[in-house]
Amino acid sequence: MHHYVEDVIDLLDPALNQIHNMTADQAREKVLRGSPEDIRQIDGSFALLARNGKTVRLARSMDRPMRYFLAKRHEGPALVVSDRIDRIYDWLKSKRFENQFHPSYTRMVPAHHVLELQLIGCPDPDPTYTRYFTPEREKLSGDLDSVGAAYINAVASEIEKYLRRIPESEPIGVCFSGGIDSGAVFLATWHVMKKLGMNLGRLKAFTLTFGNGPDLDQARRFLAELGLELFLEPIEAKEIELNYNEAIRVVEDYKPLDIECATMGLALFRGIRQRYPQWRYMLDGDGGDENLKDYPIEENPELTIRSVVHNLMLYQEGWGVGRIKHSLTYSGGLSRSYTRTYAPARHFGFESLSPFTRPSVIEIAEGIPFIKLTDYDVHKLYSLKGDVVSRGIRALTGLRMPVFEKRRFQHGAVDKKTLRQRLPETETVYRNAFLSLYA
Repeated sequence: MHHYVEDVIDLLDPALNQIHNMTADQAREKVLRGSPEDIRQIDGSFALLARNGKTVRLARSMDRPMRYFLAKRHEGPALVVSDRIDRIYDWLKSKRFENQFHPSYTRMVPAHHVLELQLIGCPDPDPTYTRYFTPEREKLSGDLDSVGAAYINAVASEIEKYLRRIPESEPIGVCFSGGIDSGAVFLATWHVMKKLGMNLGRLKAFTLTFGNGPDLDQARRFLAELGLELFLEPIEAKEIELNYNEAIRVVEDYKPLDIECATMGLALFRGIRQRYPQWRYMLDGDGGDENLKDYPIEENPELTIRSVVHNLMLYQEGWGVGRIKHSLTYSGGLSRSYTRTYAPARHFGFESLSPFTRPSVIEIAEGIPFIKLTDYDVHKLYSLKGDVVSRGIRALTGLRMPVFEKRRFQHGAVDKKTLRQRLPETETVYRNAFLSLYA
């Protein structure tokens, strides 16, 4: 009888785990046990692999992509785990296994689930998924003041945990457009720093501009209304920096809206890095739209307001694990698309946080009684986020936060005509560019 010798190659960077309430080894033990209750206790940002013999368990937080590939060897299977597809490919090439590779053969661990694999050779068994985070839906009252206060207090709590880990000498930046989400993150960060007695001179609000987009004016108006304009620092970029091929290489995806967003992110982080070679810590508001279900439903023919408000974490997880439309290669929802923020920040050496990705914040958002508050009216849903967030910011800080019309990152830094000249709308173009990386 042939005895397989299985192997696990962990290419994840352990330094990226930022766990607040236990050591990484203790967290890994919880993943190894596989209990959803145990894993839910892990507080922070993590991508963890745990192994016991032929059993391997993988778990990650929303903000940490985690991919794997099972390579065939004569002596037994080799499981390769990384945050990036190209790192998996490079390892396979180093072992002369590249003929087994195609990017679609890699798999993504879905957020909020522990994935279990059995390394038992050929044929490969399907992984099993166990959900470890299941927020209770519609549990809050319909009082917008209390809803807003609960939501923004949770945001501020996550920001405080992040700030307490940063050395006192290090500056802190916020990716800032003056929109609802980045505005809330900036004001909550400003408030927490002030509360903790931190030097506010360490704080900056970075706004990307190509000279012809509306975000810089909006950012100035936002901060000027609150007497905080001294924190604003524009980052000027040139249109030639809008390179979607670079974004595709960095993000390793091909969805148009995410590539557009990542292209802007690369321009912003490049500009900050050129100006401040040692800057490390950044906050942003990615995930705020998903939490408050603030996406234009009419742009997606698969959606209705009923599907949006009735499905648990639809925008965070897509249609969900085990569904026909769930991508094994990419997962779904923000679980997939957060690489648009994570990868550009990592590419330029930043350690970033969006508090909106944390379970404590998502739990409050899922508890909002959307059905009661909207009565299935789309326009009420679209206006809800500004109302909830501004009330929460006022409860936390006493400030009346300006609320401007929703606008995507890529539509605020540059005018739409220039955007279309530099970045095509067609997914096929991006998909082909991605596949060409491995041709």
